[in-house]
Amino acid sequence: MTLTQVQTPLLEVANLCTTFTAGGASIPAVRNVGFTLNRGEVLGLVGESGSGKSVTLRSILGLSRRYGETTGEVLWRGDNLVAMPESSLRPIRGGEIAMIFQEPMTSLNPLLTVGVQIDETLKAHTRMTASERKKRAIEMLDLVGIPAARSRLGEYPHQFSGGMRQRVMIAIALAARPKLLLADEPTTALDVTIQAQILDLILSLAKDFDMGVILVTHDLGVVAQTCDQVAVMYAGRIVEEGAVRAVLKSPQHPYTVGLMRSVPQNVPPRTPLYSIPGTPPSLLNLPQGCAFAPRCPNRSSACDQSRPELLDTGGGRALACFNKVRAGEGAAA
Repeated sequence: MTLTQVQTPLLEVANLCTTFTAGGASIPAVRNVGFTLNRGEVLGLVGESGSGKSVTLRSILGLSRRYGETTGEVLWRGDNLVAMPESSLRPIRGGEIAMIFQEPMTSLNPLLTVGVQIDETLKAHTRMTASERKKRAIEMLDLVGIPAARSRLGEYPHQFSGGMRQRVMIAIALAARPKLLLADEPTTALDVTIQAQILDLILSLAKDFDMGVILVTHDLGVVAQTCDQVAVMYAGRIVEEGAVRAVLKSPQHPYTVGLMRSVPQNVPPRTPLYSIPGTPPSLLNLPQGCAFAPRCPNRSSACDQSRPELLDTGGGRALACFNKVRAGEGAAA
């Protein structure tokens, strides 16, 4: 008898909740989020601005603690990162789990050369000597496609273009060879050509390092090209998740359908572009039932009375909806 080896997930997230407090009011930015990620896999988190994507990434690393309260489980090598003290989290951040933030100009220290900033990461997370760290820094800049890497170690962030600064951020994030990369809209404000180069670079390095990646984006085209799994977020919750091809080919949640219809495809000139009616709800005043109900074309009385839970629908897919979209009614409508 042949035994099939079961892969242990690289990361397991369950019932992750993050709540901020402002003016005495509680703001539930992330609500009961859960997913698993395997080694070498790319998971896309998609949704409109304010849906909780970036807060989810920060909650995984405990970066939201300063401003709010996080509960739930983020299992990493059997340990719950949510319950870890700050002193235990520090060596994991940037070492085992790295993060690329949205805006490289504000994420990089303008007063330090890029060489020093890479060196700081290596000092904190490796036992390399000074000469070994310099060699690794040059190697990383070269790996992310920065010409004349050795001479550019001594340059400052303002001496690099936007695309090159993002490459520097990737070099810093991957210098210590992390096993998980959290990428928060890493191609924001970059032109299409540079965006494609950056995404190809991340995917190539993920493959080379056998590294898991969670990619936050609002671009479904990027998800289709780069991700293995996708989780669609709305008002702090995951409302649909599954394999990318299955979700994009046959979306089951009306919100996912709306997102896909918002992407122009072969639209004749002067044709009004589609947008989802209404606006996302205020997190200070969420509806009693489904948060998407006020904007949903499939709305029923059940949607106003109770909140649908994220349930397994078979085939590795999950859905939080009482009135799912039927096959054939997808995003092409």
